[in-house]
Amino acid sequence: MKSLVLALALVATAAPVAALAETAPAAAPAAYSTKTTPLGDLIANPATQAVLEKHIPGISKNPEIEPVKGLPLKAIQQYAPDRLPDSLLAAIDADLATIPAAGK
Repeated sequence: MKSLVLALALVATAAPVAALAETAPAAAPAAYSTKTTPLGDLIANPATQAVLEKHIPGISKNPEIEPVKGLPLKAIQQYAPDRLPDSLLAAIDADLATIPAAGK
């Protein structure tokens, strides 16, 4: 009888733990990304601007980007795939991932 009570007690305590594991939040997405962060936001932040300048020198001072500042680089890529290949965006994302979100 004691073993049955002990088994039921173990099951009763395991269920809430399992429920917690199922509802645990997923890992937070990167604070900045070429897929989601508008180019203008990346240029406005000194840390993320430095990443852009490392990979695309002169981008923050180029007047031609004015019309696309509201778009993320991934969206801009369709207009200049030769200048913004996936490998470049991946390298930028890797560097952006090391920068904590401002005010988040």
